[in-house]
Amino acid sequence: MRIVILSFLFLMVNQISFAQNDCIDKPYPAPSLSDSVRKSFEANLRSAEKKYHADSTNEEHIIWYGRRLAYLGKYKEAIGIFTKGIKINPDNARFYRHRGHRYITLRCIDNAIADLKKAVELSRDQVDEIEADGIPNEKNIPTSTLQTNIYYHLGLAHFLKGDNRQALLAWEKCLDISDNDDMKVATLNWLNVVLRKMGRQKEADQHLSEVKADMEIIENHDYFDILFMYKNGNDSKLVGKTKSQETLSNATLGYALGTYYQSKGDREKAKQLFEKVVSGTQWSSFGFIAAEAELERMK
Repeated sequence: MRIVILSFLFLMVNQISFAQNDCIDKPYPAPSLSDSVRKSFEANLRSAEKKYHADSTNEEHIIWYGRRLAYLGKYKEAIGIFTKGIKINPDNARFYRHRGHRYITLRCIDNAIADLKKAVELSRDQVDEIEADGIPNEKNIPTSTLQTNIYYHLGLAHFLKGDNRQALLAWEKCLDISDNDDMKVATLNWLNVVLRKMGRQKEADQHLSEVKADMEIIENHDYFDILFMYKNGNDSKLVGKTKSQETLSNATLGYALGTYYQSKGDREKAKQLFEKVVSGTQWSSFGFIAAEAELERMK
């Protein structure tokens, strides 16, 4: 009997290990980029790679080489670089934050949660730091920090896993430490969705009262529009913007519109929107990944 149990446990461990490996081995499409953007990304990657090879123990070089790889869809390679960084300095929260993000991209949700929880632990007693944008906005003003990005992505990972309570806790913490309107509306967008899924509409509506027309939004205009759709009960603006699913904005808004219909009890209309999102080209976007998760739950 003991031998049978041990054999079963051995089999289960192998299956778990296989599942974790499998999540980063399945094929995925390259990101859709214009020629000019691709050339810029490739030039940035060459520069980052050169710096990395000149000093592969420099933590800034490791971070930016990994990030530049990911912008071109080389997610597995990016994860490998962040993993090397962790071996050099296992106490650097940034390596876990960025690797956790790319585990989400590759649908390795358990791995992402483990990394982002570790990042929370390592950064908890540190002074927060602004996180430079790899793809700067039009004003070249970073809108997030290390800790807001950790909690933001941790909330998303829990949400994709179906753990709404843990997602809510992470996003509440993210909102609490957000110090600009862009980060606030991005976080409020997901808070609004998860609260409504939990049947806590009054709390969701209370958060909507924090959304003001005079907020200074630099880059998260889509999330701003989504929140005003809920606030005003008018979906016409998003309907017009979701006819195509070829851009990141389309995927973000398409998923949001689907969850809006879902919150109104229109399951079929929501399903159509989610299917439209996943038929598009934005495979690595959070809207696409979340739409996949919704469709899986609808089966």
